[in-house]
Amino acid sequence: MKLEVLQKDGFYHIYNRGINGCLIFENDENKRFFLNQFSKYLGGKVKLLAYCLMDNHFHFVIQISDVEKEVTQGFSNFFNSYAKSFNKEQDRTGSLFEKHFKRIRLNDESYLKHLILYVHLNPKHHLDLDFQQYKFSSYEAFVSNKETKVEKEEITKMFGGLENFIFSHYQKNDFLTEKHTFE
Repeated sequence: MKLEVLQKDGFYHIYNRGINGCLIFENDENKRFFLNQFSKYLGGKVKLLAYCLMDNHFHFVIQISDVEKEVTQGFSNFFNSYAKSFNKEQDRTGSLFEKHFKRIRLNDESYLKHLILYVHLNPKHHLDLDFQQYKFSSYEAFVSNKETKVEKEEITKMFGGLENFIFSHYQKNDFLTEKHTFE
């Protein structure tokens, strides 16, 4: 599989899961550390538009701010740093993530908006959890006054304001719930 090149100013869905579906986060502290490492290695190199960390996988929606080589190296350092720390904590060896992180270039605003909704609704559709209360998703950062590294203003503006941003999540959630019911 040929990997998508991370081009400056491009928008991407970055995701991966634990090798063989294993857990990559055992607890909340692992998730906080993962986000801190993301900021450490990729801060200034990418704009964070949305994210969600589940127990065995993660999603990031980003825009590339730096040249491809710097961003690719940043991701490599980020994943290696986290895997080494996690392996040491869990007394395990070997790969933690599937071989390469997946990346899909987003070519239009409509796809970007749908992806942000999908990422934020992940807790509901994987674990039947309330997406609004899920601590390790960027949704809360958008609807609260907490300081965040997420590009809050840019994204809410794209949705036509905060009220429409929230409404879009409920509308998509209802649609997916109804669709799921009929499968």
